[in-house]
Amino acid sequence: MMVKICGITNRPDAEAALQAGASALGFNFWPQSPRFVSAAKAEEIGRDLDILKVGIFVDETPELVTETARIAGLDIVQLYGSQTPDRYSPFRVWRACKVDPFWSTTQLEAFEAEAVLLDGPTPGKGAEFNWEIARTLRHRLILAGGLGPDNVADAIRMVHPWGVDACSKLERLPGIKDHERVRRFVEAARSAVI
Repeated sequence: MMVKICGITNRPDAEAALQAGASALGFNFWPQSPRFVSAAKAEEIGRDLDILKVGIFVDETPELVTETARIAGLDIVQLYGSQTPDRYSPFRVWRACKVDPFWSTTQLEAFEAEAVLLDGPTPGKGAEFNWEIARTLRHRLILAGGLGPDNVADAIRMVHPWGVDACSKLERLPGIKDHERVRRFVEAARSAVI
């Protein structure tokens, strides 16, 4: 089970996620996010940590995405919006979609990506969506949106995703993780019986 802790803004939180057994750290490069970090800050936070580093981008140009990813030392770019998938080499690409009343699986048809992340209708706000939607997909799926220590095992048992992702339900304040919640989330995700 791939377990991503998203919205990392500082080194202690990154180290806590790594020590808890997370697979990946998420760095938010969307300027309107309360968890926004610069490429240089993300590089500093993640330097020498043996964990996947994922950058979250919203409708940015391929040039900006790849330059930010290079500076930040990312492994993966996670793309929300209308980007095309074939312009981000050498970085791995995850397609991210917010599942709102207007979302349709047709949004995934023209986008080849290593994985698809389904998020709640307001990413970063801890809002769930109907997990039944996710059960119908045949993509390598990462489930996000409103996940925390208390519901991640149920979500995994229902959806059977390749990975899970959490952010706001693991925080004391926006951008500041509660290390005990992070530990409990990773433990619950890893111990869920599918």
